[in-house]
Amino acid sequence: MKRIYLNLFILILLVGFWTGCDDQMTGFDKAGGYYGEPSDLQSVTAESLPGQILLRWEVPADSGYQLVKISYYDYLTEKNVVEVASVYTDSLLVDNTRARYGDYEFTLQPFNSNREGGNPVTITAQSGAATVTTKITATKVTLTAGQLSTNYQEPTEGPIANLLDGNVSTFFHTRWSSPQSPMPHYIQIDLNEPLQNFKFYYQNRNGSQVGAENLQVQISNDGMIWETVAEITSGLPSASKGEFTSEIFQPGRTFTHFRYNVTKTYGSKNYFNMAEFALYDVLIEVYDPEVDEIE
Repeated sequence: MKRIYLNLFILILLVGFWTGCDDQMTGFDKAGGYYGEPSDLQSVTAESLPGQILLRWEVPADSGYQLVKISYYDYLTEKNVVEVASVYTDSLLVDNTRARYGDYEFTLQPFNSNREGGNPVTITAQSGAATVTTKITATKVTLTAGQLSTNYQEPTEGPIANLLDGNVSTFFHTRWSSPQSPMPHYIQIDLNEPLQNFKFYYQNRNGSQVGAENLQVQISNDGMIWETVAEITSGLPSASKGEFTSEIFQPGRTFTHFRYNVTKTYGSKNYFNMAEFALYDVLIEVYDPEVDEIE
């Protein structure tokens, strides 16, 4: 009985051995790998790109390897990283690198299908500076009629409160009745909170429009001394219901008073009108990967 058990045990070992060999050979055939000595990598180079490093190498016709293991230290994550490239690949793009870290050291080593390593190649490279990105968020400033004023309100129509009613069929009008006053005529906004970066929007009156051809964009902190941050002398709409959105103004300081100051109208009238007006608080967020940490 003991002899039977011993023979059975030996048979199981033999079957396992040959099964393992078959599996290994099957894996070899399917992968197309090599069990010989891995050939050396040729012409290994590195190219600096914005926030990236591109590694390249030549794959010989008789490569003698199945994969390339690329090892390096990632300064951002503070971890050692291992990437794997197949024999069908001749490059690796390493992302999220930074010029501020100086040299990166990469070790490239070929391996055959039996996981036997060939001669490693070490190369140092520097990243190009990562791209600076800018995020812009514009928030409409909530205004009330009490915050708006003008130097020449037409007494018979077009109250300035109409600029905020959301109705393009109503309008604001500076004085057209006698006695008229020469330009400039302005819309002034007294802010409840200081602004810094800003832009504005307006829409011309619906019919019988007289819009600004030239205007000054002005700011102040006391409502008496005014600074002109821009003069706009082209590109303003002249058509009925014409719309205009300004560029973003960055005066470099905060302010509490704003003026839309019209110096010339289309047709050189001594008055202007407008349907809607809006002021926007603009937040500009600049992210420089070479300075700022990843959030």
